[in-house]
Amino acid sequence: MTDIEHLLSLMVSKKASDLHLKVPCPPILRIDGEIKVQEDLPALSGLDIDQIFYSIVTLQQKEIFEREQELDFSYSVPGIARFRVNALKQRGTTSIAFRLVPIEVPTIDKLELPQILKKLVLKPRGLILVTGHTGSGKSTTLAAMLNYLNENQKCNVITIEDPVEFLHRDVKCIISQRDVGEDTHSFAAALTHALRHDPDVLVVGEMRDLDTISAAITAAETGHLVLGTLHTYDAPQSIDRIIDVFPPIQQNQIKIELSQIIEAVVSQVIIPRLSGGRVVAFEIMLATPAVRNLIREGKLNQLHSVMQTASKDGMQILNQSLADLVKGQVISEVEAIQKSSYPEQLIGFLNQ
Repeated sequence: MTDIEHLLSLMVSKKASDLHLKVPCPPILRIDGEIKVQEDLPALSGLDIDQIFYSIVTLQQKEIFEREQELDFSYSVPGIARFRVNALKQRGTTSIAFRLVPIEVPTIDKLELPQILKKLVLKPRGLILVTGHTGSGKSTTLAAMLNYLNENQKCNVITIEDPVEFLHRDVKCIISQRDVGEDTHSFAAALTHALRHDPDVLVVGEMRDLDTISAAITAAETGHLVLGTLHTYDAPQSIDRIIDVFPPIQQNQIKIELSQIIEAVVSQVIIPRLSGGRVVAFEIMLATPAVRNLIREGKLNQLHSVMQTASKDGMQILNQSLADLVKGQVISEVEAIQKSSYPEQLIGFLNQ
């Protein structure tokens, strides 16, 4: 069980998204969103997991882990796949989680993503946010958008990721991928320096703090297209999160700046299909004049009303997407209601 390549091959063959190794359990897979203990495999000891961990990290990563007690990094098995890895200490032992990153960069069409993403990623400037909870597929959506850009437009692209996941080769774009911790010290520092590297497009793996968000806004204001992710559930919450990270004295100014640079917020959730596998439901907010005005005035509670009535512009709220999937017999009503922040409204849509 200390042969990590065997376990990762098993993960790929069973089409699992994640592999968890912790004491004193057998290896655990997440398949179609469901945790499944591999009871036919023996339980892992602390020594087993330490042997696995130290076989896949560099000396520098080992030193960081022993100092910080946690570590994010990527790991590749030639011919199998790439993996995003997180290691941490729990109850005095090491716990490791592997997230599968397919070698092939996904396409918007293959993933059945909204077609409007193709139009959005070709915007010459502005800020596009892809949001959702951990594990909702934000990085995959960003990779698919970048893949479309790479095939259709000549640009200089710089990505800042923690860690680098999908590997993009240059097609029409020049793509430089920077790994936080290995290639740069932080998202904010990388963004600031990237502006001196003649970029057209900047991709920020996670807009997690004031410095990073401020640098992203500056980049968008100075004529760049910035794509970033947030751990927020819907469009109003995403806008509110960005405003709220700034000190109160700056928030009115940020509302004005954000109303000028925002181009779209795409929020997503992953739901089990009735037929097996999973499907993504989307909320899409586009920066129409009405949306920009509401952001500028801080009337975020009215955004959903505007989005709901602007389907002709390509907008939709999450409940509309969930209702369509239920009516199309793609997902169950129970699953849809569980994923909805406004279940009563969703039930109303289902009864129409």
